[in-house]
Amino acid sequence: MSPFRFLAALSAALCCLLSLPARADLKVVATLPDLAALAKAVGGEHVQVTAMALSTQDPHFVDARPNLALELNRADLLLSVGLELEVGWLPTLQNGARNQRILSSGPGFLDVSQFVNKREVPQAPTDRSNGDVHPGGNPHYLYDPNMGLAVAQGIAEKMIALDAKNAEAYRANLAKFTDELKKAIPGWQQRLAGLKGTPVVAYHRTTAYLSAWLGFDTIAYLEPKPGIPPTPAHVAQVLAQARQRKARMVLREEYYPASTSKLVADKIPAPLVVLPGGTNFRGGETYLQHIEDVVTRLEKGLKGQGS
Repeated sequence: MSPFRFLAALSAALCCLLSLPARADLKVVATLPDLAALAKAVGGEHVQVTAMALSTQDPHFVDARPNLALELNRADLLLSVGLELEVGWLPTLQNGARNQRILSSGPGFLDVSQFVNKREVPQAPTDRSNGDVHPGGNPHYLYDPNMGLAVAQGIAEKMIALDAKNAEAYRANLAKFTDELKKAIPGWQQRLAGLKGTPVVAYHRTTAYLSAWLGFDTIAYLEPKPGIPPTPAHVAQVLAQARQRKARMVLREEYYPASTSKLVADKIPAPLVVLPGGTNFRGGETYLQHIEDVVTRLEKGLKGQGS
């Protein structure tokens, strides 16, 4: 869509939206469904939460559609994964939303990456010749439920700051979520104890936090550089390395192309495990249910079953 058509569509829709009444104490918009699920767990009945991206979309490349700017127009709080994951599409929507609160300098904007221990932070200056490298570190931290808990705590603090009258409800919801997650983590780790030290091949560099949590070893990536599609020469190198190291599985998110990862998995041979790209928030899935899904798929991979 051209910039002119985008602005025209946005202006027309805004005229309709401005007459709509508010329906919650806080209207929260999250860039990714994982963040939306965490916000809903903390906010409960006092928040209306919208996820901008679908779980089936590559979060690097979400279309900056006018309807997303409309969601931001009335938002009290915008949650971002940060680390430049959304840099290709979020700023356009923030600027088009006509809502000063949710600009990056506004009181209603929260970059939740500040709450996590970042991995794969480049030690030297990077540019696009190195692929889609994130200068602040790897942004795929919500695969680790320990990072999810840290983010939920940060979201709760922000909600309390914006809506103090419901502070006790937010604290109670956070306590409930914390208890449920801490009870689930040991069971997940026990089910996947066999992954420790296991060599795997991944499509994209999304496994940094997942492997740190579960202890598996990502020995190669099908992308020669982050965000660069696989080439035949690189795939041949990965296949040779995977056979030499006896890779136990190939990991790919749902939103990445299927053919190359399936080919490599077949030729190793090893099961292909297709991971959900994120929480199916619009389908009602919670963050805990999402991590359970990830664990279940990895568990099947350990047993030699592909997705």
